[in-house]
Amino acid sequence: QVQLVESGGGLVQAGGSLRLSCTASKRTLGTYTMAWFRQAPGKDREFVACISWSGIRSLHADSVKGRFAISRDNAKNTVYLQMDSLKSEDTAVYYCAADFGNRVSYVGRDYEYWGQGTQVTVSS
Repeated sequence: QVQLVESGGGLVQAGGSLRLSCTASKRTLGTYTMAWFRQAPGKDREFVACISWSGIRSLHADSVKGRFAISRDNAKNTVYLQMDSLKSEDTAVYYCAADFGNRVSYVGRDYEYWGQGTQVTVSS
C-alpha cells in the first residue's frame, strides 16, 4: 500500500508560479511511475504529467507543455510539479497518483494509488 500526500497548492495570480509536492509513504517509490492529474469544478479529471521511475521518460499534457514540469527525487520519496505562467483555466484540485512499474501513461485507471488532492486557484 502506498499513501500519497500532496502539498503546495494555494491561491496565486495569473502569470504566477507554484510548486506542488507529493510525498509517498513507501520507501521504494523509485519503482513507481508517478503522475499528476487535475479536476476542475464540473469537469472530468484530466491528465497533467507523468514521469517514469527512473525519471528518464515523462509526458506532459499539451495544455501545460512549456509551462509545467514534472520531476522526482526518489531519495526523498517525492515528486514535484513546477507550474509557471499559471492561467485561470489551471484552477483545479491537483491529484498525485502512482503506478507500480516503469510504464508512462496518461490514463487515470492505470494508476493504483491516489492522494487526496491539493487545491490550486489562479485569479485573473
